[in-house]
Amino acid sequence: MIITKDRVVSIDYTLTDKERRHIDTSADSGPLIYLHGHENIISSLERALEGKAQGDRVHITIPVAEAYGPWDKRLVIQVPLKDVQDAEDIGPGMQFEAKTADGFRILKVIEIVDDIVTFDGNHPLAGMDLTFDITIADVREASPEEAAHGHIHSPYGCACCDGCEDEDCDGCEDEE
Repeated sequence: MIITKDRVVSIDYTLTDKERRHIDTSADSGPLIYLHGHENIISSLERALEGKAQGDRVHITIPVAEAYGPWDKRLVIQVPLKDVQDAEDIGPGMQFEAKTADGFRILKVIEIVDDIVTFDGNHPLAGMDLTFDITIADVREASPEEAAHGHIHSPYGCACCDGCEDEDCDGCEDEE
């Protein structure tokens, strides 16, 4: 089966940076499974996989501009510790989801110095060219519910439907 819109695709991958340093792999956790054509992975990677089939191998380097964009110093912010909810429980390396003018964003605590918390709102892979070595593990037709919701479902139903923010989502018909 060929990868096109509304196909569920499973890929085994290794991700490296420009210097071929290891960033991530599916070897430890199993294939990455996504619904093709619904912006569930970066669009340049999705385009590279379009038309491929089970067993095909893909090697692609995605430049910064087509991956997660350049690292932006404007996304590094400092906040007084007293203004941070649950401040007594935070430390460097922790991540939080925060509502911003641009929607929800993950903020990582960089440091806490003199009652000032420095957060970085850049994606962890921002500023990096990304090289993917991929093997297509499986391709299948999406269920009607998966296609309607824009993501895959587990055998147990749709996890998004409990608090789903998609105004067109009426819930999964196959949930128990």
